[in-house]
Amino acid sequence: MLSLPSLMSPVLNVLLFTGKALAVLSFLLIARAFVWLVNLYLIAPKRDPLRHLPGPEGGFLESHFNQVNDPDISPEVYADWTTRFGKTLRYHGYGKHDYRLMSFDMRAISHIVQSSNFQKPWQTRRYLGRLLGRGVFNLEGAEHRALRKIIAPVFTAQAVKGISGVYFQKAEELCDRWDSILSTDDVKTLDVAHWASRLTFDIFGLAALDYHFNSLLEESEAVYCAYREMFSISDRSSQLRVLKQLYLPIVERIWPDEGDRSTQRCLKTIRECGMGLIQAKRQAILAEKLDFQSQEKDLLSLLIKSNLSAEASIQLSDKEILDQLTSFLFAGSDTTGFAITWCLRYLSLYPDIQQRLRDELANAGTDANADAIDALPYLDAVVRETFRFTPSVHGTIRVATADELIPISSPVTLRDGTVATDHIRISKGSFVHIPIEGINMDVDLWGPDARAFNPDRWLQVAPDSQEPVGGPAQPFPGIANLMSFSFGRASCPGWRFALLESKVALATLVRQYKFAPEPSAEIGMLNAVMVKPFVRKEGRSASDGVGLPLLVSRVHEGEDKVTTH
Repeated sequence: MLSLPSLMSPVLNVLLFTGKALAVLSFLLIARAFVWLVNLYLIAPKRDPLRHLPGPEGGFLESHFNQVNDPDISPEVYADWTTRFGKTLRYHGYGKHDYRLMSFDMRAISHIVQSSNFQKPWQTRRYLGRLLGRGVFNLEGAEHRALRKIIAPVFTAQAVKGISGVYFQKAEELCDRWDSILSTDDVKTLDVAHWASRLTFDIFGLAALDYHFNSLLEESEAVYCAYREMFSISDRSSQLRVLKQLYLPIVERIWPDEGDRSTQRCLKTIRECGMGLIQAKRQAILAEKLDFQSQEKDLLSLLIKSNLSAEASIQLSDKEILDQLTSFLFAGSDTTGFAITWCLRYLSLYPDIQQRLRDELANAGTDANADAIDALPYLDAVVRETFRFTPSVHGTIRVATADELIPISSPVTLRDGTVATDHIRISKGSFVHIPIEGINMDVDLWGPDARAFNPDRWLQVAPDSQEPVGGPAQPFPGIANLMSFSFGRASCPGWRFALLESKVALATLVRQYKFAPEPSAEIGMLNAVMVKPFVRKEGRSASDGVGLPLLVSRVHEGEDKVTTH
């Protein structure tokens, strides 16, 4: 019979071996972490060619993210940095070890946004993919090129104008709502940000999906509510929560918090409804025996028809089509809604510009169609100036996927006193910040009044040129030198949609209403994926106060016109 010690001996040996193995594994992990930290903080920075570039200084763990990302101070920061360091510089990301490139040199920017060696960081793509799926805005490489080819017919000038009736319909519906609110008042305070968001969401529903969200009438439709809740959660997310979602997504699956559960519930609602719409639309198209000449002009119909016409090897699945529609809704609804909002804000601040625009619209007549609205020069100038002055996205990030030489047109004085005249070097893995707002307000590109809202800059066209006098010679004709829509392979595919939708909405509203600032509301800018307005209130965060109240009153017949221009 075996004794107890003889039975325990193998167990003890196993435990002892396991303990030693765990100790060795722990030591290796600690050693690996130590080597990684030494390389990150001490070795890699000394090998980074960006260390030679001029730029602001900072402490060991000091970051310049606040200066770069806060719209309240970033215009002054950009002006200061370009004055001190030139057009191309470096700043600190998460600390002195984290050099990041920033350039206002359009030759460098053109190379970066058009080269396949510069892509959106995986962090950006994962964050967007979590909410939007595998859409055109967060894919790269061959997948991105294939998607761009499939969706291109959806956003041609003809296709966009073909659905313009929806713009007019919903803009008039908004006016009906405002008329009912103003029925007993000469003037009323309205949150134009909230109303513009509802307007563009309804327009997208009909123009893209042939679906009635009816959010202008009542904010109760399930998909609309799901989107609003999901993006509200995203706006309120702390940096720690975002880092958890990016680097530890398993935590969200194993131990979801209330925000995680709400987001998943919203996504389920959106997917179920979206898949139903796609399947019903495809069946309707196939029932017509692929009659691609039918009168259906919503983007979903056009996308499905384009997809069915494509080669089988590149056709999209229903889920992939849904991901594109979700991405379009995110990129094309609130971005345009906030553009309309900011435009009304500037019209309220500059009543002479507002009246001049109203005069142009009055001369065009109330029965003007999309072509006539699109051709109004001052309306076009006001809308483009709004997109320039307050771009929907404050800035964007790219990461180098290979060592690169970036061409430059403005010399860069390096930290050792030598001057780079042709190019600068960047290493694989380095981040590049593209300061969209900063480029849009660069005095070298837009003139000495670059930081002023001045629609006339778009009317001062040199002979035989389609560019504003003093404006940038950028390689993206058709969107009139607006960095707001980017250019090259990553340009916004829906820029025509956004411009025409904004023009129709503003033409309809400015004809019928006057806008003035709400004296009691101090308006600030919030950079939360998109540039949003908020009301500054003590004790509240910016995301809690998103909105833009204005004093709104009716335009009465026979009111005096401003004729000073």
